[in-house]
Amino acid sequence: MNAPRSIDEYLKQLRAALAGQDPALIQDALYDAEEYLRAEVAAHPDKSEADVLELIASTYGAPEEVASAYKDTEAKVKAALKTPAPASSAAQASAWRRFFGVFLDFRAYSSLFYMLLTLATGIVYFTVVVTGLSLSFGLGILIIGIPFFLAFIGITRVISLGEGRLLEAVTGERMPRRPVHPGPPAGWLTRIAEMLKDARTWTTLLYMVLMLPLGIVYFTGAVTVLAVGLAFVSTPLVMLGDYFGWAGFDVDDHVRLGGFMVSEHSLVGSVVLFILGVLLLTLLMHAARAIGRGHAHLAKALLVVPGA
Repeated sequence: MNAPRSIDEYLKQLRAALAGQDPALIQDALYDAEEYLRAEVAAHPDKSEADVLELIASTYGAPEEVASAYKDTEAKVKAALKTPAPASSAAQASAWRRFFGVFLDFRAYSSLFYMLLTLATGIVYFTVVVTGLSLSFGLGILIIGIPFFLAFIGITRVISLGEGRLLEAVTGERMPRRPVHPGPPAGWLTRIAEMLKDARTWTTLLYMVLMLPLGIVYFTGAVTVLAVGLAFVSTPLVMLGDYFGWAGFDVDDHVRLGGFMVSEHSLVGSVVLFILGVLLLTLLMHAARAIGRGHAHLAKALLVVPGA
């Protein structure tokens, strides 16, 4: 491949060399490369882009070399963060073990926490988008509307970057660690035109709006199942309260299961409700882990640069 003669050509070759890699990795690599190359060009105003690229070819590396370094680093990081599979026999790795083993998975707890957190973040994101768009259109007739719109889009991209880092910590799904480089210096009108043509501007706003209804569903479902499951699991305390005469455990509660009334004050009823509570909590942990992974894929589809 011919040596690149411009920054755009260098980035194009780097993107091609990283084809097939995670889009988040490609976004990070392109940002790092563009930031470094433009800084070098700015530091040598007396030289052309081709001369600067030739000058730093031995220090920064050709696009293929940079791509190879990113691939190697990513593979090492994934290997280091990968949870080792337990060495167990086929009997130990039974369906029951896999089913209840979710309580030993950190990702299940972090995903459940994320489901509870999304209601608050969804409200914040929705408010930012509605307020920002309203003020941008309202101030559009004034000169102040242009910098306000630029600041608004910049804020949403910072928020999306933080959301991605949170999702990576919660689910382990690779998300961008760098924003998209703004490119060479340009005027306000040019910046606005580029933002309006950038599909990621609109997909980011769509994601932030969707976070409110998704947050309501996630939070309501998690709290409901968690409350019912914990209530059922705590039924043995009612039996102990009846036996020892503890205050606060003298209510006469019944739960209808099918066509039967199950009392938590009876031994059989207490055991049935306890087992049902454990099953509900286990299913909740599995659902939280699956929802976390699914939401991370949705976020990557909407927040990462399309085609990166």
